[in-house]
Amino acid sequence: MQLFVIRHAIAADPSPERPDAARPLTAEGREKFVQAVRGARRLGWRFDRLYHSPLVRAVQTAELLRPLLDGSAVALPDLARAPDEEMLAHLEGERVAVVGHEPHLGALTAWLVGGDAERGERFCFKKGGFAVLRGDLRPGAMTLEGLVAPKLLRRIGSR
Repeated sequence: MQLFVIRHAIAADPSPERPDAARPLTAEGREKFVQAVRGARRLGWRFDRLYHSPLVRAVQTAELLRPLLDGSAVALPDLARAPDEEMLAHLEGERVAVVGHEPHLGALTAWLVGGDAERGERFCFKKGGFAVLRGDLRPGAMTLEGLVAPKLLRRIGSR
């Protein structure tokens, strides 16, 4: 499997009036992420499945990834919490993308690459950033092919 692990784009700050789950992307977040998606497209990145957290900012980020999607998008509540075997059991496909949140994405990446989710701080995901992994979808069995900052993808997309 090729697995794209993607942090949601820039979202509105938390506030007492808006629950965390309802925080939308900002206009700047949308604009920057659309440019990053253009860069991913230029790199030839495609997904046959896209899973996303049900939180608004992840849903909106997943919508912006549609140009890279050849299959379906599915809300997966597991992506709003720490990774576990149940989450992995839901992921199907050969080229799969997941959209979620920190610190869970760092933990997921550390778990799949090194077998230890506690080392998640070693994988720093910028908002709108991508990690590309390849291998068997099980702890310690994947290889990190790249941890790509959104700024780099935007530059590639603007060429």
